[in-house]
Amino acid sequence: MNAQFKVKRINVHIEITNPIYVYADKDMVNSIIRNLLSNAKKISMPNGKINISAKKRGKMIEISIEDNGVGMDEKIAESMFSPKGIISQQGSQGEKGSGLGLILCKEFVDYHKGEIWVKSSIGKGAKFYFTLPIF
Repeated sequence: MNAQFKVKRINVHIEITNPIYVYADKDMVNSIIRNLLSNAKKISMPNGKINISAKKRGKMIEISIEDNGVGMDEKIAESMFSPKGIISQQGSQGEKGSGLGLILCKEFVDYHKGEIWVKSSIGKGAKFYFTLPIF
């Protein structure tokens, strides 16, 4: 995936101050992060920025992935984790997706008794959050 970020010259900043251990299936968590990063990369303009952070929130870890891409309307954001709300937004350089990645992310987060949500507005990028229980 690193090569994909280099092609668009996207700067990725990671903010994780202390190790936080979670009780989770590593393959599922890896899939969640890869899906969210792939979407952020797809939507980001060349020379864009992606911020990744992880913070302890009570008995959960909150992970966020934020891009400075095109953003989306609130109504779209509210329905994008539902099979009825499948949306495949074309990337900034014509990249395509199936729209199924976010549904898979939700299934994996739900499996771990966490939550997933997004905050976004048109022209201001998007910030995806998900939580997992701390070990």
